[in-house]
This record gives sequence, C-alpha cells and structure tokens, in this order.
Amino acid sequence: MTETRGAIIVGASSGIGEALARKLADEGYEIGLAARRTERMRRIGSELPTKSYVATMDVTDTDDAREGFFELAGAMPSVDLVVVSAGVADANYDLEWERERRTVDVNVRGFVAIATAAMEYFEETPDHASERDGHLVGISSVAAHFGNGGTQAYNASKAFVSTYLEGLRERQTGSDADVTITTIEPGFVDTDLSYGSFWECSPETAAAGIARAIRKERDHAYVTRRWRLIAWAFDLLPDRLVRRVL
Repeated sequence: MTETRGAIIVGASSGIGEALARKLADEGYEIGLAARRTERMRRIGSELPTKSYVATMDVTDTDDAREGFFELAGAMPSVDLVVVSAGVADANYDLEWERERRTVDVNVRGFVAIATAAMEYFEETPDHASERDGHLVGISSVAAHFGNGGTQAYNASKAFVSTYLEGLRERQTGSDADVTITTIEPGFVDTDLSYGSFWECSPETAAAGIARAIRKERDHAYVTRRWRLIAWAFDLLPDRLVRRVL
C-alpha cells in the first residue's frame, strides 16, 4: 500500500498557493491549508479530492504562526512537503512606513518563521525514529534580481527569500537530515499581486511548473521557465541599462 503523502501550503487561500494545493491534491497529497481566511480555506478543502486540514494563520504574528504550523503538522498523518507561498506586493512610491513594514513583516519575518519551523520539523528526531526526510519550497520572484522604485521593499524581500534559501541549501551539506530545498522564482502570474502582463501565466500554469520542480527535486526553478532569460539578463546587464529597461 502506498504511504500517504502530506503537504502544508502556507498562503493557500488564493493565487499560486490555492492553485498549488489543488494540483498537489490531484497528485495524491493530503493538504494542510494555512492562511488568514479560514472560511475560504474550508471551501477550498471541501473541493479537494484528498483529505484536507485547515489552520488559521497570520505569519506576521510569528510566534503564533510557528505554533500553528507545528499543530497543523501534528494533526496530519505525514508531512513530506512544506510550501511557503504567503506574501504581499504593495506598491509604495510615497514610502509610507506602514506599507514598507507590512511587506517586511510578511515576506521576510513571516517567511523565516515558517521556513525555520519546517526545517525544525524535518530535522527533529522523534523517539525510536530517524530524522524525517522532507522538502521545503519557498516562493520568491524574478523581482529578486533587481531593485525597482515603488516596489523596492517587495523586490528586496524576494532577494532575501532567494538568498536565505540558498543559505539553507548550503547548510544542508553538513546535516544528517535529507531535506530538499527549492527556490521558485515566478515572473508575472495572474493574481492580485501581479504588476504586469508580459509573459503572464495563470496560477494553474504556475502551479504545474512548481509541481514539476517538486517532483524533480530542483534546487531552483523559474515559472514559467522562459523567465530564466529575464533573470539572467538582469544579473548580467550594467545597472544603468537595467534602470533604462525599468
């Protein structure tokens, strides 16, 4: 009999997170849905073909979010995969402090709170058992490759996410636990967070690309894959040319 696989998706109430929950459920995962909108998640869960679990979670309340993560993981028979998809993308040309703070609170502090909780869960050694294997996936962005006026906090927060996950991968080289860590960098996806339509894909297309990267245990993947060309260009072009493009 095939062992049940379980996935926790933080930020599962809409956009990429919701689409990925549906995609992974179609592939046989039981799904732990975590976000602020409880009723929305319950509706999504009721539509999945596998069993679902719901946890109300605000990642800006980091202590409570971590506690909720461990409670959700404990309620599931197995957690093999954790996806951190929660994020905000406020445009803030006037540098309003509250908008900048919220972006950092969600995209940086909230991300690290859940990423470290997932690593702790996977690396923990239960009584009479070896380390859990696992897979941590973080949703970053192609925006991590450049700074942009107006969305400066968002772009910087995604650069943090990509670099943080790179650091966790490096850390794994000296660890006994077998934890795969994948960085996903989407381009424009048709969600409330999108700021453009160039090469824009649907959340379902993005979810299919992310699921493919999970199956192949990639270290890094762009969604869709052609966005790697844009990321490489931003990495290679002189700053003055990047500013002209933007």
